[in-house]
Amino acid sequence: MATAKKPAAKKAAPAKKAAPAKKVVAAKAAPAKKAAPAKKAAPAKKAAPAKKVAAKKAPAKKRTVNAAFMKALTPSAALAAVVGSAGLPRTEVVSKLWTYIKKNGLQDKVNKRMINADAKLKEVFGKAQVSMFEMAGLIGKHLK
Repeated sequence: MATAKKPAAKKAAPAKKAAPAKKVVAAKAAPAKKAAPAKKAAPAKKAAPAKKVAAKKAPAKKRTVNAAFMKALTPSAALAAVVGSAGLPRTEVVSKLWTYIKKNGLQDKVNKRMINADAKLKEVFGKAQVSMFEMAGLIGKHLK
Protein backbone atom coordinates (compact mmCIF):
# COMPACT_ATOMS: atom_id res chain seq x y z
CA MET A 1 0.00 0.00 0.00
CA ALA A 2 1.58 3.27 -1.08
CA THR A 3 1.67 6.05 1.43
CA ALA A 4 0.31 9.42 0.42
CA LYS A 5 2.85 12.23 0.38
CA LYS A 6 2.08 15.25 2.45
CA PRO A 7 1.59 18.41 0.37
CA ALA A 8 4.57 20.77 0.53
CA ALA A 9 4.05 23.95 2.48
CA LYS A 10 2.95 26.76 0.21
CA LYS A 11 5.31 29.69 0.00
CA ALA A 12 3.77 33.11 0.25
CA ALA A 13 4.00 35.00 -3.04
CA PRO A 14 6.13 38.12 -2.72
CA ALA A 15 4.00 41.23 -2.41
CA LYS A 16 3.87 43.29 -5.60
CA LYS A 17 4.74 46.92 -5.31
CA ALA A 18 2.03 49.21 -6.55
CA ALA A 19 3.01 51.40 -9.46
CA PRO A 20 3.18 55.07 -8.51
CA ALA A 21 0.10 57.03 -9.53
CA LYS A 22 0.43 59.01 -12.72
CA LYS A 23 0.42 62.72 -12.26
CA VAL A 24 -2.41 64.48 -13.90
CA VAL A 25 -1.35 67.40 -16.08
CA ALA A 26 -4.65 69.19 -15.92
CA ALA A 27 -5.06 71.08 -12.70
CA LYS A 28 -8.75 70.46 -12.35
CA ALA A 29 -8.67 66.86 -13.38
CA ALA A 30 -9.80 64.10 -11.10
CA PRO A 31 -7.59 63.56 -8.11
CA ALA A 32 -4.95 60.89 -8.52
CA LYS A 33 -5.75 57.43 -7.19
CA LYS A 34 -3.89 56.44 -4.11
CA ALA A 35 -1.79 53.34 -4.41
CA ALA A 36 -3.31 50.37 -2.68
CA PRO A 37 -1.29 49.40 0.37
CA ALA A 38 0.87 46.37 -0.33
CA LYS A 39 -0.48 43.22 1.26
CA LYS A 40 1.78 41.77 3.85
CA ALA A 41 2.79 38.18 3.37
CA ALA A 42 1.11 35.88 5.84
CA PRO A 43 3.50 35.09 8.66
CA ALA A 44 4.98 31.62 8.37
CA LYS A 45 3.30 29.12 10.62
CA LYS A 46 5.28 28.26 13.66
CA ALA A 47 6.29 24.66 14.01
CA ALA A 48 3.96 22.76 16.30
CA PRO A 49 5.48 22.32 19.74
CA ALA A 50 6.99 18.92 20.22
CA LYS A 51 4.73 16.54 22.10
CA LYS A 52 5.89 15.82 25.56
CA VAL A 53 7.22 12.32 25.80
CA ALA A 54 5.62 10.54 28.68
CA ALA A 55 8.13 9.70 31.33
CA LYS A 56 8.83 6.00 31.34
CA LYS A 57 7.17 4.37 34.28
CA ALA A 58 8.88 1.72 36.28
CA PRO A 59 7.99 -1.74 34.98
CA ALA A 60 4.72 -2.96 36.45
CA LYS A 61 5.06 -5.34 39.34
CA LYS A 62 3.91 -8.87 38.74
CA ARG A 63 0.60 -9.61 40.35
CA THR A 64 0.91 -11.62 43.48
CA VAL A 65 -1.45 -14.53 43.70
CA ASN A 66 -3.82 -14.56 46.63
CA ALA A 67 -2.68 -17.37 48.90
CA ALA A 68 -6.29 -18.38 49.57
CA PHE A 69 -6.74 -19.42 45.92
CA MET A 70 -3.61 -21.54 46.00
CA LYS A 71 -4.37 -23.31 49.27
CA ALA A 72 -4.55 -27.06 48.73
CA LEU A 73 -7.97 -28.45 49.64
CA THR A 74 -8.84 -32.11 50.11
CA PRO A 75 -11.76 -33.35 48.03
CA SER A 76 -14.53 -35.54 49.41
CA ALA A 77 -14.70 -39.21 48.39
CA ALA A 78 -17.31 -38.47 45.69
CA LEU A 79 -15.22 -35.66 44.16
CA ALA A 80 -11.98 -37.63 44.56
CA ALA A 81 -13.42 -40.26 42.17
CA VAL A 82 -13.36 -37.57 39.44
CA VAL A 83 -10.34 -35.35 40.19
CA GLY A 84 -8.12 -37.57 42.33
CA SER A 85 -7.55 -37.77 46.06
CA ALA A 86 -4.51 -35.45 46.26
CA GLY A 87 -5.00 -31.99 47.76
CA LEU A 88 -5.59 -29.38 45.04
CA PRO A 89 -6.36 -25.68 44.91
CA ARG A 90 -9.94 -24.82 43.98
CA THR A 91 -8.83 -23.55 40.56
CA GLU A 92 -7.19 -26.88 39.73
CA VAL A 93 -10.27 -28.80 40.85
CA VAL A 94 -12.44 -26.82 38.43
CA SER A 95 -9.90 -27.36 35.63
CA LYS A 96 -9.80 -31.11 36.22
CA LEU A 97 -13.60 -31.26 36.31
CA TRP A 98 -13.78 -29.52 32.92
CA THR A 99 -11.19 -31.94 31.55
CA TYR A 100 -13.35 -34.84 32.75
CA ILE A 101 -16.52 -33.28 31.31
CA LYS A 102 -14.94 -32.68 27.88
CA LYS A 103 -13.26 -36.10 27.79
CA ASN A 104 -16.55 -37.92 28.48
CA GLY A 105 -18.74 -35.63 26.33
CA LEU A 106 -20.96 -34.55 29.21
CA GLN A 107 -21.61 -31.04 27.96
CA ASP A 108 -25.14 -30.73 26.58
CA LYS A 109 -25.12 -30.69 22.75
CA VAL A 110 -27.87 -28.08 22.38
CA ASN A 111 -27.19 -25.80 25.37
CA LYS A 112 -23.44 -25.83 26.00
CA ARG A 113 -23.90 -24.13 29.37
CA MET A 114 -25.53 -27.24 30.80
CA ILE A 115 -23.61 -30.29 32.02
CA ASN A 116 -25.23 -33.71 31.97
CA ALA A 117 -23.97 -35.62 34.99
CA ASP A 118 -22.87 -39.23 34.69
CA ALA A 119 -22.87 -41.61 37.69
CA LYS A 120 -19.72 -40.08 39.25
CA LEU A 121 -20.79 -36.47 38.78
CA LYS A 122 -24.33 -37.18 39.95
CA GLU A 123 -22.88 -37.96 43.40
CA VAL A 124 -21.05 -34.63 43.42
CA PHE A 125 -23.82 -32.44 41.98
CA GLY A 126 -26.82 -34.21 43.48
CA LYS A 127 -28.86 -33.93 40.25
CA ALA A 128 -28.77 -35.11 36.66
CA GLN A 129 -28.10 -31.74 34.98
CA VAL A 130 -26.46 -28.54 36.27
CA SER A 131 -25.42 -25.27 34.66
CA MET A 132 -21.76 -24.41 34.46
CA PHE A 133 -22.38 -21.43 36.75
CA GLU A 134 -23.85 -23.40 39.63
CA MET A 135 -21.18 -26.10 39.25
CA ALA A 136 -18.57 -24.11 41.23
CA GLY A 137 -20.98 -23.67 44.13
CA LEU A 138 -21.78 -27.37 44.22
CA ILE A 139 -18.07 -28.26 44.19
CA GLY A 140 -17.44 -26.06 47.22
CA LYS A 141 -19.47 -28.39 49.40
CA HIS A 142 -17.04 -31.21 48.58
CA LEU A 143 -13.80 -29.37 49.41
CA LYS A 144 -12.27 -28.90 52.87
